[in-house]
Order: sequence, then structure tokens, then C-alpha cells
Amino acid sequence: MIPRRFAILSNNAFSLLNFRGPLLAEIASRGHKVFALAPDITPAMKSELRALGAEPVEANISRTGLNPIRDIRDMLRLARILSDLRLDAVLSFAIKPVIYGTFAARMVAVPHRYALIAGLGYAFGVEKGFGLKRRIVHQTAKALYKLALAQVSSTFMQNPDDVEDFVRLRILPRGKMVLVDGTGVDLEAWPMLAPRTDRVTFLLAARLLSEKGVRDYVNAARLVKAKFPTVHFLLLGSLDTNPDGISRSEVDRWVGEGLVEWPGHVDVRPWLAQSSVFVLPSYYREGIPRSIQEALASGRPVITADTPGCRETVLNGINGFLIPPRAPEDLAAAMQRFIDNTDLIVDMGQQSRLIAQSRFDVHQINARMIEVMGL
Repeated sequence: MIPRRFAILSNNAFSLLNFRGPLLAEIASRGHKVFALAPDITPAMKSELRALGAEPVEANISRTGLNPIRDIRDMLRLARILSDLRLDAVLSFAIKPVIYGTFAARMVAVPHRYALIAGLGYAFGVEKGFGLKRRIVHQTAKALYKLALAQVSSTFMQNPDDVEDFVRLRILPRGKMVLVDGTGVDLEAWPMLAPRTDRVTFLLAARLLSEKGVRDYVNAARLVKAKFPTVHFLLLGSLDTNPDGISRSEVDRWVGEGLVEWPGHVDVRPWLAQSSVFVLPSYYREGIPRSIQEALASGRPVITADTPGCRETVLNGINGFLIPPRAPEDLAAAMQRFIDNTDLIVDMGQQSRLIAQSRFDVHQINARMIEVMGL
């Protein structure tokens, strides 16, 4: 195979390294010249990327906001960077890199352009009753996606609901989309861990957004603790500037009430080891949540919402429970099933590991993406 010059473009250096690191390494191992483009790449991250075989490149793309002047300026700067790199192919992920990165790649005639839609996110979680601003964001994102994705060879999607929505909204024809099972996890790096059963401990790890089900989790904790005061609830994750973000004062109030322990944004592994059951009652437009995939690999039962992306991770009653979104009472009832019968924690956890092995092995997922991209 002829070596190619390939880049992955993100607007978050942490997610680029942690979610796409194995893909970067696999492509580099095949003899291709690989570049990792993102803003604010720390010296430590640069070292890690180089160890994977990828050359880090600073590329400023904002995560959020509706400032077209800034977005156009970022796009033009990015076009110059892409031109200098003389790329054969580029893969963009996250909404702004997919849109403006694709436009920039088209401007400088990068011949092979690909996009990865890891969930539809805030812009597509629009329901009756939402405000004008959010509806404007939705319509703008829909129009820009349609323009940008018309210029890519293939678009990787992470769940069938997103595929159906893109077809229904006439953003992309079905034949231009390739469905993959999320980001995947390295099953060796995420081994099976014996779950805690002596003190039932629930764990939610996510950005602290209401739509991630964080308030539902806390409200369910309140209901459960009224009957089972020794049950423990862990909440991991950072505060977020998203309009749906939960404030520090609200989190502090929950901690003060004794409802949850909140260590902040930390490595989830040691906390998973202390947990019994993983919970993510999200109604955010997820791809397939990486946090659930990590929990599955670690052998944790999962309680999650019957919503796009989340529902792909649980066989109801086999490795956990699916609950309606925005339903803390149903969530509390599902939690109580594990409290009443701790054997379920072990049995369902074993099923979770089997599901991770069969569907969410990062090497299998990356092999499919590399095949589609011809690398």
C-alpha cells in the first residue's frame, strides 16, 4: 500500500488523544504519516501523541458558540494548515471540525475527506417547548451539516437512530453513512473488575449536564437513600459551559445533603473498581457513550435510558436495565433491584463484559473505519 499523509481533526485535544489514540496508532503502524490536529495541545499530550506515531499540530477550532466571524476566521486558518501539511486524507469529528474542517479541506483540495458523527448532541436534542435560541442552533446545524457532509466520501455514524434522523431530515442519504459501534474500548486496558457487593455503590461519570441525566440520578439517590441510607452514590465529571450545564453551587448542595460524593473530573478506573453498578440516564443525543463502554468492559451492570445511543449498550434484564428518560422514580426502582438482590450485580456484570467483547472492541471498530478509508 502506498503511504499516505493522513490527519484527524478535533476541537478538543483530550478527546483526540483519549478517544482516537488507538486509531492514530493503528494508522501510523501501517506506514502512513499521521497528524493530530486540535487546539491547546499540552506538552504532555504532544509527547503521548508522538509515542503513538502521530505528529501533533495546533489548530484552533472553538467548541461552542454562534459567532460566524470567528468560525470563518478559524476555517481560513485551518485551510492554511491543511494546505501546508499536503494531506491525502482527513477525518474530522465533533460538530465544528466536521463542518468547518470539511469546508477547509475542500478549499485546499484534500482529496479524501471523512466525517465522524459521535452523537448529535445539544443541537439536535430539540423538543417542543425549547427556546428560540436552541431552535436556531438546530436549524443552523442541520443546514451546515448538509452542506459539509455533501463533500465527504463517507460519514461514520455511531447508532442507528442518528442514521434514521439524518435520512429523515434529508441531511445525508443512507448509502453515504457507515454505522460503527461507538468509539470502542481497549479490552486489555479495561479488564474485568470484581464489582463491589458489600456496600452497593452506584456510579455516574459524565459531563455535568442536565441532559446527561445528572439531576435524575441525584433525585433517584434521594429516593433510594430515604429507604436505604447506607447505599453510596458517586458522581464523576467536570462542570461544563454548555447552556445545559449544572452549576457548582447546585453540586455543592447535593454533596452537602449527603446525596452524592463528587471527586470532580478524575480518572474513572479506580472509582469503577469501587462501584457496583454504572448509571447513565442520559437523554442527550449520544453516539454510544464511551463511559458505558468502559463500564461494560469492566464488568459492571448498567442502568441507562432508553434513548438513542444509550439503548445500544443494554439488553434489558440481561446486563442491566433500560428506563424511560427523565424518570427518577423508575431509576430508583431499577437501583433497588440490585440492592434487593446483589447476585444480579455479579451475574449482569459478567454479561456486560461479554457484550463489550462482542461489540465494543476498539480494534474491531478501528479496523472497519480503516477499511472504509482505504488506509
